[in-house]
Amino acid sequence: MSRLRYWKLTVDEVRKSKFDPKKVLIWEIKCPKDDQGAVFGVYSYRNGTPWDYESIKGIVFYHNMIEKEELDRLTKFIKEKFGGDPAEKSSRIFFKGSREIWAPNEIADLAVQLGDNFEVSTELTIELENFTEPEQQESNLPSSKILPIPGK
Repeated sequence: MSRLRYWKLTVDEVRKSKFDPKKVLIWEIKCPKDDQGAVFGVYSYRNGTPWDYESIKGIVFYHNMIEKEELDRLTKFIKEKFGGDPAEKSSRIFFKGSREIWAPNEIADLAVQLGDNFEVSTELTIELENFTEPEQQESNLPSSKILPIPGK
């Protein structure tokens, strides 16, 4: 079966969607701060996020041009919400062993909390595996935002 990425989703589109959380491979909440390139994003890979030659399970966030104080606030927010042991590698902070979320309402709720707490807009991406045509139609996700991923 194929993999599909739904990109540039709104919180409302994700909140209204219906899909089996077990089919989610990756989700991301991108949070642009300004039009100068300041951005952070929170994400999770079902099979773990690469750290050198191993995969780390848990929530991760990346950042670019974000002030140290705000990074500290974001780290504290994620740690309190999901647990895990924060570990920094370049412009990413991993929360090793943190609780993971995969359901549409949990992802949408997190996006709202990030938007409210950090005064950012949010853009969501969800990648699903083995997502059949009937499941796509029943999901309420907009077909105009599907990005097929080549491969198996």
